[in-house]
Amino acid sequence: MSAQTLNPQFRNAAEFIEFHCSRFADQPAYHCLGQTLTFAELEEKSRNLAKWLQHECGLQQGDRIAIQLPNLIQYPIAAYAALRAGLIVVNTNPLYTPREMKHQFTDAGVKALVIFSDALERLESIKADTELEHILVTGPADLIKPPAETKHGYHDFVGAIEKGTRLPDLQPVKAAREDIAVLQYTGGTTGVAKGAALTHANILANAAQMDHRIGQRCTEGEEIFVCPLPLYHIYAFTVNMLALFSMGSMNILIPNPRDLDGFVKAIQPFRFTGLAGINTLFVGLCRHPQFQQLDFSSLKVTFSGGAALTSAAAKLWQETTGCPVTEGWGLSETSPVATLNNFGAEELGTVGAPLIETKVEAWDEAGNRMPVGEVGELVISGPQVMQGYWQRPEETAKVMQNGFFRTGDMGLVQANGNIKIVDRLKDMIIVSGFNVYPNEVEDVLSRHPQIVEAAVVGAPDDKTGEAVCAHVVLSEEVSTQEIIDFCRQELTAYKVPRHVIVHSELPKSTVGKILRRELRDQKVTASA
Repeated sequence: MSAQTLNPQFRNAAEFIEFHCSRFADQPAYHCLGQTLTFAELEEKSRNLAKWLQHECGLQQGDRIAIQLPNLIQYPIAAYAALRAGLIVVNTNPLYTPREMKHQFTDAGVKALVIFSDALERLESIKADTELEHILVTGPADLIKPPAETKHGYHDFVGAIEKGTRLPDLQPVKAAREDIAVLQYTGGTTGVAKGAALTHANILANAAQMDHRIGQRCTEGEEIFVCPLPLYHIYAFTVNMLALFSMGSMNILIPNPRDLDGFVKAIQPFRFTGLAGINTLFVGLCRHPQFQQLDFSSLKVTFSGGAALTSAAAKLWQETTGCPVTEGWGLSETSPVATLNNFGAEELGTVGAPLIETKVEAWDEAGNRMPVGEVGELVISGPQVMQGYWQRPEETAKVMQNGFFRTGDMGLVQANGNIKIVDRLKDMIIVSGFNVYPNEVEDVLSRHPQIVEAAVVGAPDDKTGEAVCAHVVLSEEVSTQEIIDFCRQELTAYKVPRHVIVHSELPKSTVGKILRRELRDQKVTASA
């Protein structure tokens, strides 16, 4: 496979969606809350909604539409409809605060919104400050049992689809491969959230790159993938809604992965073959009694991404399910996947080799390529790298250099070609001039039998500039000194935590990723 074969037959994502809906028409595409939709049903519903967006709303090619939903079947229907109508999809977290909603909607110039009913009250407080013209509302079970009436005064999701059946034919999309398909907003941890402008070529290329790697282990039309990661994150958007979709796989959508009882109940009837998650989810599931009783004989792929995989989580998952965890790496700006371990040759502690047509290098501060095995800032080039940040040329210029995207991740290229990430550049702790990477310390902490979760950040220190501060959740009481002594056996002196703070739980994102930035804001009072 070469760059010329990364889905070149499709001018845009609309053609891609229509082709695969036709190709796998009679097969199941999505399952959620007891309901299964075939590819043919998905095509029909998304076509009728696309017609409604074009004819009823008068939306034009390139207009932005935000989708603010959890993992419900309404999400792929809305996303495919938007792309088929020639619109730019703006993925939005349904738990956003009014401030975050206002920023994203105004920054992207969003004209239409598909919103979860639970978020309506937050929308009301900022709606007047946006350019929103069309608001489509849906609840969790609307596709199963449509609401008898709508009390919010906005358009009803099911009603719009039904109305679309009586509207004129869908106007073909004229979007070119280099036109923007998705605005994927970064988390905003380094300042204001920016929209990564991903073109049709970017997302179609990444879908093909993943299919190339997944195809080494999976078979077209036969896979059942569990999807707990939110579709509003670019990982599930590209991997589940494009790559796995184009292989004719069925995706089981999990609306609330934190509800482990509901999660296990949802997947119990299926002989699922694949799943993607992160440390906290792997550990939580493996400790769930009903999950341990499931039939894992068909499970052949488990992906990890979004946070560094700990050796403890990987070991527990393999012991429980018999399936190794295959770790990969990517960013919103790379559509997102850049690297992935090879199946059957997973190297724990690395994120694997670059995908086809992708280059990953380590650079020093001046942009010089580092020798093999030496740490630098990891940079990526390939057909999946974004066009730039939406309407932010200065921010784009900071991260794009000689065709490479500067990731802000520190890492190295090994002699075998696998990439090892040591940490985010901004998360690095400097103790008396020595670099300490939190991932390494967290991996050691996670091996302690009484530590359930761990996060490591830097804390100001008069003597050393910064000190290592460990935030932990315990399964049973243990002294902080014992934890420090445990670390001393595995880590050189300057990497050993100076402070250990015990929590009942650690702050997490909606996907369960531990939020170090919130822990950095907490005042350190406990000292060793």
